[in-house]
Amino acid sequence: MANDYPRILLRDLDIPDIGKYEVYAKNGGYEGLRKALSMAPDEVTNLVKDSNLRGRGGAGFPTGLKWSFIAKGQMDKYVVVNADESEPGTFKDRQLLEKNIHQVIEGALICAYAIQAKAVYIYIRGEFWDLGYNIEAEIEEARKANWVGSNIGGSNWHCDVFVHWGAGAYICGEESAMLNSIEGKLGQPRVKPPFPALKGLYDSPTVINNVETLANVPPILVNGAAWFKSIGTEKSPGTKIFCMSGHVEKPGNYELPLGITFRELLEVAGGVRGGKQLKAILPSGASGPLLPATEQVLNTKLTYEDVAAVGSVLGSASVILMDDSTDMVYAAYKMIKFFRHESCGKCTPCREGTYWLEQRLSAIYHKKATPNDVKLIEDVARQMLGKSLCALGDFATSPVMSALKYWRDEFLAYVEQPKAGTKSAAAPKPAANKAAVGAHVAD
Repeated sequence: MANDYPRILLRDLDIPDIGKYEVYAKNGGYEGLRKALSMAPDEVTNLVKDSNLRGRGGAGFPTGLKWSFIAKGQMDKYVVVNADESEPGTFKDRQLLEKNIHQVIEGALICAYAIQAKAVYIYIRGEFWDLGYNIEAEIEEARKANWVGSNIGGSNWHCDVFVHWGAGAYICGEESAMLNSIEGKLGQPRVKPPFPALKGLYDSPTVINNVETLANVPPILVNGAAWFKSIGTEKSPGTKIFCMSGHVEKPGNYELPLGITFRELLEVAGGVRGGKQLKAILPSGASGPLLPATEQVLNTKLTYEDVAAVGSVLGSASVILMDDSTDMVYAAYKMIKFFRHESCGKCTPCREGTYWLEQRLSAIYHKKATPNDVKLIEDVARQMLGKSLCALGDFATSPVMSALKYWRDEFLAYVEQPKAGTKSAAAPKPAANKAAVGAHVAD
C-alpha cells in the first residue's frame, strides 16, 4: 500500500536532496507558483477551494475557504506558516522543513499571491534553531531565482519571506498567540473576534496555515482540483502524513491516502512492537481523546469525519500506540503534566483546571486519594470544556475524560478501599513499559 501511488509531500524519499533549490527546480519546482502568477488571485483561491484541501494542522478547516475570508483592497496583508510543531507525537512538519522546504515556501508564496500579501513569516519552534538557518539559506536561493522579493517570476507582485524563531512554547502553536510572539509580545492567545483574517499580524488581514497544508498547494496548482480529489475520500481528499510512534515496530512518518483504516496504517508500520496486544490509540497526539483498540476503532477510516464519529479527532494524525502493558492512569497523569506546564496561564479555567487535574491525578497515581477524587477530576474537566480562550483548555481534558470513559476501573483500582474483614488489595503497580507516553511528554 505504501508504494502504489506517487508521494506528494514526502518526496525526499524518492528524490534525494530535493530540499536543495537546484534539485527541486529540476523536478517541477515553482511550476505551481508560475501557474498561479498567470491567473487572477481570486482564481487561485477558487482552485484551492475546489480541491477541498483541508487544513493539516489539526482543525481540518477548508483551506481555500480560509483564504477567501481575507478582505480585498490595498492594505498590508500577511501569510504566516505555522511551523511551531509542538504536539506530543507529531514530527511530520520537521521532515518537510528539513527535506522538502521549497515545496513549503512555494505553497506559502502561492497563498500570499492569492490574497496579495506583502510578506510571509515562517514561525518555527525554537528547538529547530539549526533548521531555521538552513531555511533562511534556501530562501536566499529562491530569491536569486526571482521567486522571492520584487517582481516575482517577472510579475508586478512583490513578497518577501522571513523566518521567525519561537522560544519553545506549545501555546504559540495557537494562531493568535503565534501572532503575538512575532510582534514581540507575550505568547498568549488573543480574545476573538476579531479573527486573524480581519486583524491578524500587525492588525492586518492574515492567513495562518500549517506546513503540511501549504506543501499540498503547489501540486494542486499544477495538477488541478479534480486530480487532488481523486485521492482519498470525497470529504477528506488527498494524502496525509501519519506520524507513528509509541509501541509500534516501525515508528516514523507515513504518507498515505486519507480513508485507509487504523488497521491498515498499523500494518504498514509493522504492527505493535514485540507482537503485543494493542490496548489504546491516541489518533492526534495528546490533544485528542484516547480510543480503545476495538474492532470498530481498528476498522475506522482515517478521515476527519470518520474518526470524529467514533469519539476522537484525526487532528494532525500524530498516532501514538499503547500496548496492553500501558497503565492508563499513568498515561493520563503524564499528559496532564504536559498541559499544565504548557498552559500560558492567561485564562482561569485552563490555568486552574490543569493545575487541579495534575494535583488530583498525582494523588490517585501515588495512592493518596479516595474514590471521590476520581469523580472530582471528571467534574473539573467538565468545568473546563468550552470555557478557555483557546483550545488548550479543551485539549487538556481529552486524556482525562477519555481514559475515565474506557478505563475507569484502572483509576478505581488505585483508590478502592478494601471491605471490612478482608486483606488490603494492593494497588496495581505502574506499568514497566511507559514509552508510549513518556517518550513524548516531559516528566
